[in-house]
Amino acid sequence: MTTHATTAPPGTPSRSRVTAPRRRTSAVDGAVLDGVRRGSDRFLDRELSWLAFNERVLELARDPQLPLLERVRYLAIFASNLDEFFMVRVAGLKRRIATGLAVTAASGLEPREVLDAISRRAHELQAAHAATFRDQVEPALREAGISLVHWGDLPPAEQERLHGFFRDQVFPVLTPLAVDPAHPFPYISGLSLNLAVSLRNPVTDKPHFARVKVPPLLPRFIAVDGDERHRWQFVPLEDVIAVHLDQLFPGMDVLEHHTFRVTRNEDLEVEEDDAENLLQALEKELLRRRFGPPVRLEVAENTDPGVRQLLVDELEVGPGEVYPLPEPLDLRGLNLIADLDLPELHYPTFVPKTHRQLAEVESANPSDVFAAIRQRDVLLHHPYDSFSTSVQAFLEQAAADPDVLAMKQTLYRTSGDSPIVDALIDAAEAGKQVLALVELKARFDEEANITWARKLEQAGVHVVYGIVGLKTHTKLSLVVRQEGNGLVRYCHVGTGNYNPKTARLYEDLGVLTCDPQVGDDLSRLFNQLSGYAPKTAYRRLLVAPRSLRSGLIDRIEREIANQAEGLPAAIKMKLNSIVDEAIIDALYRASQAGVPVDLVVRGICAIRPGVVGLSENIRVRSVLGRFLEHSRVYWFAGGGEPVVYIGSADLMHRNLDRRVEALLRIKDRTHVAELTDLVELSMDPKTASWHLVGPDGEPLRDLQAYLIAARQRRRASRNR
Repeated sequence: MTTHATTAPPGTPSRSRVTAPRRRTSAVDGAVLDGVRRGSDRFLDRELSWLAFNERVLELARDPQLPLLERVRYLAIFASNLDEFFMVRVAGLKRRIATGLAVTAASGLEPREVLDAISRRAHELQAAHAATFRDQVEPALREAGISLVHWGDLPPAEQERLHGFFRDQVFPVLTPLAVDPAHPFPYISGLSLNLAVSLRNPVTDKPHFARVKVPPLLPRFIAVDGDERHRWQFVPLEDVIAVHLDQLFPGMDVLEHHTFRVTRNEDLEVEEDDAENLLQALEKELLRRRFGPPVRLEVAENTDPGVRQLLVDELEVGPGEVYPLPEPLDLRGLNLIADLDLPELHYPTFVPKTHRQLAEVESANPSDVFAAIRQRDVLLHHPYDSFSTSVQAFLEQAAADPDVLAMKQTLYRTSGDSPIVDALIDAAEAGKQVLALVELKARFDEEANITWARKLEQAGVHVVYGIVGLKTHTKLSLVVRQEGNGLVRYCHVGTGNYNPKTARLYEDLGVLTCDPQVGDDLSRLFNQLSGYAPKTAYRRLLVAPRSLRSGLIDRIEREIANQAEGLPAAIKMKLNSIVDEAIIDALYRASQAGVPVDLVVRGICAIRPGVVGLSENIRVRSVLGRFLEHSRVYWFAGGGEPVVYIGSADLMHRNLDRRVEALLRIKDRTHVAELTDLVELSMDPKTASWHLVGPDGEPLRDLQAYLIAARQRRRASRNR
């Protein structure tokens, strides 16, 4: 990919340009500067900043230099991201406004102003999203022999085959719902795709309305036989249903049909008492989630005005909550096309390899993870380092090792067929003491986590749900092993979930160590999570909600002092989001003292870089690519002895105040150097990124492609 740098006036967010070749320069903050005022101009608005992040995802879909099916994937990701934003952030804001609990945002915007700004920007982005698919990506797909077709485009033989498909696979699961005095307007489930059908009784000439739900468990796009020019052809499922509406309403005249889709409030509100009550309360709340109030109505742009008004009235949505869009609606379904096995239209194949320290272990058993950890701490960088041959192998070996006496593990999100859960069950069945701290309230994974909690309990695992009022988000494993000199504690501290599937897609860091200080810290933290230990102190960890914010601010203040004393002073952070006002203000103080501050922020950014007298020494970059940048690194120059932490926490109120999070201080100087290089490479002007203020430059490197190539070069040199 070839990208070029452009410049922008200091402190002014630059807009993305669609033309290629181009520099990625879309604003980290979006268009929020227009609304920053009332003495609160220190902070950008978090909600509008999130929309700017999703705009960056859309920019990837627009980039003609990216592989075509990866652009299709980014369109689906954008749609999924926006769905969650409406279900959680917009729904929460509306709820707070309705109850009178909403307060002025740190950006200075009143709640209603934020909601209105979200609506304006979301309308623009959804229109741009649809246009990107219609005007750029869909034509490119056709050129590549992949096309979306409609029923009328199909040859008779394919139409006949789809008649049979409808009869056998679709018709039995459809439930047409009439709307009349005897049939009230039906409940429309969140995120479902629906057909609004206008009918007429030919006997009475009376009009009628009905709703047909497109079955969500069937493929969104149906593959049909292609031709010489278009080998891959797909027809939307709603097209197939629409052609057969007469079979759903025999004896009625089908006048017209339109697709629509509703987004509902699907955030959870649970009052916590004890663990068992929490489990039961969550199960009840998951049922309530299905009936949350609507927050967005998407309708086909050609929908009859009368039908559209009926939907607006019955669903009780406001004018600003209606999104007329070209069909097809719900482009999440493009994932099916993005999954096509066409290597030439995807990123080059990359298979994670075993970390070099684990591959070169000096042991009779080359897969002995414990032996590798005893030799030296292992710094893992996923997905460049294989998760299955490192973290997963560590836990599986612990479960099978007769010398292992106990295992303790946090589980925030994991996969449906999790080998991590299986390892914990195997360990419990082998008689080991096993503790699993399952976070039931991991958003949108609640049902899966309830299932795993029940399964673990049935296997004899001690399952706890953490501390009342706090989510347990920290990523920790602790293994206690009997060895010749006594008990040794082996630990893993990471930035990502224990999920083998996402570990292939998310960029994350982790450390495997048997350092006694880390083992003692993890033992204390697990005891705090499963028992009563409110005054626990730690040596290598910063733990939220007690010491993480204050610990980072203390480090920032030390850099300010080092700068004043003429010692090396700098701050570098790589994280997903930064919103916390106390930490942002501390970084402003550092900037005003002359301390250079570099921030790599993938998502929400409420800090304003480049403002004279406030933040002229602060630079912000955002990196997106084939892997989701997910690791958190906190680096401080330390007067010449860098201090570096990695861990699970972003700089948001929820992470610092309402979650159990842990950052681990890295002591190994080689690892400190590796993490320093990672952050500096991300900030390098020659690395492609989005930023507020940037220099002119030449074609830029793709960070993730560079890291893949570096790993491959390193392995090739070892094999010579």
